[in-house]
Amino acid sequence: MKRKLVARLGLMIATAFLLTACGSQPSESTRHDDEALADSDHPVVGQRWNLLLLGTDERLSLPETPHFVVSSDGRVSGSDGCNDLNGQVRLGEGNRIEFSELATTRRGCPQLDDARRITGMMENTYRYLIDHDRLVFFGPDQRVLGGWRRAN
Repeated sequence: MKRKLVARLGLMIATAFLLTACGSQPSESTRHDDEALADSDHPVVGQRWNLLLLGTDERLSLPETPHFVVSSDGRVSGSDGCNDLNGQVRLGEGNRIEFSELATTRRGCPQLDDARRITGMMENTYRYLIDHDRLVFFGPDQRVLGGWRRAN
């Protein structure tokens, strides 16, 4: 009886450990260890990506098309629709993407709140998916944050 209880307890601990390991996100201190700066052969790098949708269905009307380009040195540059933006990007295994140190110019435009939503989407992006000429950003909760289309 005691042996069965110990075996069950061991199985429960092992199962809990596996579920925790599979379901958790990497901690901030280990997050960058398995990630690299953008590789020039990576499908996101060197392409201009124009905003298609915010969320799953919201189209924005801004003075210029929000867009970004990732360079092989791990830099991102583009526009939030009102202001120029630039910063850092890290691409990791499992379609991980992380934008950091995003900064924008400070031009004003009537749709400044919408432009800030673009930058906010990028700052909250956790993963991406590429399907043909589309790039979709997902948050840490797997919610779709927005979609981009490769420029011709």
